[in-house]
Amino acid sequence: MKASSESLWLLVGFIGQAIFGARFVVQWIYSEIKKKSVIPESFWHLSIIGSLVLLSYAIYRKDPIFILGFSLNLLIYFRNLYLIYKGKSKE
Repeated sequence: MKASSESLWLLVGFIGQAIFGARFVVQWIYSEIKKKSVIPESFWHLSIIGSLVLLSYAIYRKDPIFILGFSLNLLIYFRNLYLIYKGKSKE
């Protein structure tokens, strides 16, 4: 049971890292389309999803450094989305 649980959590870690890394690909493609450096809203959504998955992995691994890091990142990502939605409501 322990080995399959370990394998499952390794898979969770890799999936979280893939989602987290995908946000840079999205930002790069979006910036290429716009011909300037921009960060699309989907970047922040991928950041939140990737951070939540990686935070769960860090909690499972009992890694206080990554738990703290991904917890603080989430605050920043949610704040950015709040600012985006707040700006849209004023338009």
